[in-house]
Amino acid sequence: MDLERRNEELEELYLLEGCFPKAEKLKRDDRLLSQWKHYIQCDGSPDPSISQEINTFISLWKEETNETLEAVIAKSKLVLNLIGKLKLILLETPPYDLQEKNIIQYQGSILELQELLHLKFNMATELLLRQASTLADVDSGNMEKVIRDENVTLYVWANLKKNPRYKSVTFSETQVGFEIPRILATSDIALRLLHTHYDHVTPLGPAPAASQEPTSTVTHLVKDEAKGIEAAVSKVLQEESKQQENESNSVHEEETKVEEPGDAEEQKNSVQEEPEVKQHDLEMKLLSETVLAAQLLLLENAQEKPRFFEDDEIDLCQFTTLGGVYHLDILELPPQYKSMKGWMIVEILKEGLQKYVYPPETTEDFETENAFPPIEVMLEVHENVIFFEDPMVARWDAEAKHWKTDGISNVSHKSEERLITFSLETFGPVTLIQDAHVNMPYQSWELRPLDVNKVLLTVTTVFMEIQIQIKENFCMLASIKLNNKKHYSILEEKWMTPISFILALKEAGLNIFPTRHSHFYVATNYKLPLVEIKAYRQMALLSSAFAFGWSKWNAVCDSKKVVFQVREYLPKEEPIQNPNWTLLMFSGDRAQSLRINENSEAFSEALKEETEFHSTLYHMVKDFASKEAMRYIRCSNCQFIDSVCHMLLSTRLLSYS
Repeated sequence: MDLERRNEELEELYLLEGCFPKAEKLKRDDRLLSQWKHYIQCDGSPDPSISQEINTFISLWKEETNETLEAVIAKSKLVLNLIGKLKLILLETPPYDLQEKNIIQYQGSILELQELLHLKFNMATELLLRQASTLADVDSGNMEKVIRDENVTLYVWANLKKNPRYKSVTFSETQVGFEIPRILATSDIALRLLHTHYDHVTPLGPAPAASQEPTSTVTHLVKDEAKGIEAAVSKVLQEESKQQENESNSVHEEETKVEEPGDAEEQKNSVQEEPEVKQHDLEMKLLSETVLAAQLLLLENAQEKPRFFEDDEIDLCQFTTLGGVYHLDILELPPQYKSMKGWMIVEILKEGLQKYVYPPETTEDFETENAFPPIEVMLEVHENVIFFEDPMVARWDAEAKHWKTDGISNVSHKSEERLITFSLETFGPVTLIQDAHVNMPYQSWELRPLDVNKVLLTVTTVFMEIQIQIKENFCMLASIKLNNKKHYSILEEKWMTPISFILALKEAGLNIFPTRHSHFYVATNYKLPLVEIKAYRQMALLSSAFAFGWSKWNAVCDSKKVVFQVREYLPKEEPIQNPNWTLLMFSGDRAQSLRINENSEAFSEALKEETEFHSTLYHMVKDFASKEAMRYIRCSNCQFIDSVCHMLLSTRLLSYS
């Protein structure tokens, strides 16, 4: 392949990839527009990104007292919305646009809101328990209350009768309950199970800061190049400013000599416009490089494995919490309301709601050794999450600040009934754990067009087949199959931005998104980040008219090359039973059609007959593309291309299948 043609192809590709900085500029505009929309809405809710507003909201809510559980649950919708907005700001804003002080501010606000929300639930629980005697059940003589909401489910039981034979507590119309020992059955206690469908216990992960040092050599190179371009922009602008001054002066001198002032004015305008054009081009080049650096961070592998974990400690790089957190508490029953001469009188304790310590710190006063056996707990698994294997049960260690599996025994999971039973030595926050990589590596994948600016991504794993639609700058879960059977998910038919969509899938247990530590836990097919990123970017450019698919030969070629199947697929054409795929091999700077096919007996890099080498995938497929296909590609929206590329970078199909 001659050098002149190579340069022409790379130059054309550079112009086509101008869609990525354009998409980034649109995302910046959208972020500013959303702030403006919130400002003009005047709906009374604070802008969580403005510290004065969120601090005022927190202070005012702290002052509110005597809120019922229903009132707190209603207010929690706004609080969770504010927390969600702050988390999205941290995830959606590129590292180069995030300042360290803003990261600290946003994470601080998230923690404050989380702590205050839990405090409010405790205060409302105390308010309910003060009037437990007035709400007692006629048959049992004890109080029971269940509140269900989209974000929380609350179960409260107050032991008013203290009947030693009443050891089995099951909440009405549920299978949730406890088997309590005699010591608790005869004590002034209440049991509370607050199932938050979110996790505010696990510490926040580190946000990608601009000051964070990149670990890969590739990212270093791109960052250095971006800094060089930034310096060049500044230097060129300074030189042009001086040049403009000189030319402006010369134009002014000529104005006195030339009789036609119109020509001078035209010359002056062209002198002013030219630097603006150059400035715009240089700024877009800088943005292009910074976008590339941010994309490379998604492909970065950690150099070292996370710290050593104890046998009973959960490694959150390998595992993930799923289905929210079950806050299990044994509480001391507060003084009850008493009726006196038409008044209701109650003693309010200064220390507020108190936890009942079980087992007590000293057990010397008790006769038998088994006076404090583990408590059997029966919980319902959240209906909107999927466990592909029996979940682990973990408890939160408040001192060590991590999840642990000790103190938990006799775990039994009934997947059909969505029930889990276990014995717990001490009460506290409990969660269910799943291997974050249960669906990795993938068995196969396919990306095919549905229309201009609309594609379908299918990923097949050991346990499921998941289909994702991408349209313009939104993603949607199209379908899930478990063991070849259709499975309904609450996420279906809901369009979201790519990052919101990825978060929602992870929270539902549908994790097909490797992290920088995943290669320590999954057998991967390592590819050089620069090769991988160039492939994803160019696949996204072509995705409106070409289908791409998994190839078994990708695992055979070395880490400097990727192999996949490709074929023209115009959205309006009828599905073909046995489509004719072409095998492409790409090394980042050279693309070729392979002579072999998917059914060949051995791998060979031999060039397919009547084809030639190209520098890019775009020019490779252009050789056999129809005019209609090229028209579809030229009509592709920059935000759509960016969204497809982001999904490919997030799933890392070429390395994890």
